[in-house]
Amino acid sequence: MVSANARPRKRVFGRHSSGHSRRGFLRAGLAGAVVLPLTACTGEPAQNKPDPLEELAAQARSDADLAKAIAVAHPSLAAKADAVATDRRAHHGAIEKELNRARPARVSTTATPPPAPAPSAPQQASAALSALKDAVTNGEKRAAELVPSLPKHRAGLIGSVAASCACLREVLA
Repeated sequence: MVSANARPRKRVFGRHSSGHSRRGFLRAGLAGAVVLPLTACTGEPAQNKPDPLEELAAQARSDADLAKAIAVAHPSLAAKADAVATDRRAHHGAIEKELNRARPARVSTTATPPPAPAPSAPQQASAALSALKDAVTNGEKRAAELVPSLPKHRAGLIGSVAASCACLREVLA
């Protein structure tokens, strides 16, 4: 029911009954298209976040150093330990290459720790072999855990590292 005093709303060209124009809606849409990407840029820069591959690179280098120390200390294990050292050094190099590609001007967010002392080989050959197996198993496990969370190109690299560590475990068996 319409009251007798109520006047019908006039429809003005280009305006809806709510009083908003099409141009106003377009302006609001364009402003949103400009503002949203800019607000996304104000977050923390990616360079301040630690790269998950840094830990894998450090672990690969440490494993290679341990394998080299075992090869020197235990000649009976030299062939197996040298195979581990060669492969883990190659893993380190490949991961470092990816890190450098992703962040050419990588700056550490924390103070650089002093270099880790070179690992020493256990006295017993059986303990040395066990330490090498543990290192390779940990490298495989950590790489395999990380693969699902990585972009495809990195997942391929780290998946290869995990597979190589699994092969090294078989070499050490």
